[in-house]
Amino acid sequence: QVRLVESGGGLVQAGGSLRLSCTASGDIFRINVMTWHRQPPGNQREVVATMTSGGLADYADSVEGRFTISRDNAKHTVFLEMNNLNPDDTGIYYCGMGVTPRADIDYWGQGILVNVSA
Repeated sequence: QVRLVESGGGLVQAGGSLRLSCTASGDIFRINVMTWHRQPPGNQREVVATMTSGGLADYADSVEGRFTISRDNAKHTVFLEMNNLNPDDTGIYYCGMGVTPRADIDYWGQGILVNVSA
């Protein structure tokens, strides 16, 4: 069974930084896309950053220039470096994996809290 586990969240002051990690385990034959989503309090889940198997990254407008998605292929791990955080970045962050060419998310992590204080 494929499993995704996030780590690195917590409480941080505005202007600070956090690095989230997501490690995948199980029967992984091919990864089409790795993603980070977040769910702010009282709102729906939204995409934050994506990275294709070819290494192409894309970002939501709200985080571009502040967040960086990267990967360690040997460890099946994807990272999200978050800089210059503000309270609007607060939410539950979810790692996702798509294994089909359509890039739908087939597996999700359990989510991890990022709480940015003013």
